[in-house]
Amino acid sequence: MPHGLQKILGIWGGPGLERTMQIFMAKGYPNWAVILLMVTESLGALLLAAGFLTRIWALGIGTAMAICMYTNHLQYGFFLNWTGSQQGEGIEFHILVISIALALVFRGGGRLSLDRKFSGGR
Repeated sequence: MPHGLQKILGIWGGPGLERTMQIFMAKGYPNWAVILLMVTESLGALLLAAGFLTRIWALGIGTAMAICMYTNHLQYGFFLNWTGSQQGEGIEFHILVISIALALVFRGGGRLSLDRKFSGGR
């Protein structure tokens, strides 16, 4: 959620809505994809944490992480930059998040989720 709010509101050192749109459009992403990313990273993350439409939001976040991993982090290898000795961050964290997202897509939010409450416990 913080990454989405950085993109939308410009808080925590983020670029804000207008600059985010400029950055992503300069990279060739269409408007709708950037808006979908911002909604998924902000509202989607909040609803995922609450367990509402879990599978949909997990798929969206997993997809966003996979695209980010491929376009921005694959070139730096596997490991995170714990020591500051490499140029960027590796894909280690992205694989973790994608794995969690896949588990949520296939298994759902679980017994404490809002999905379960609204489905009558099925």
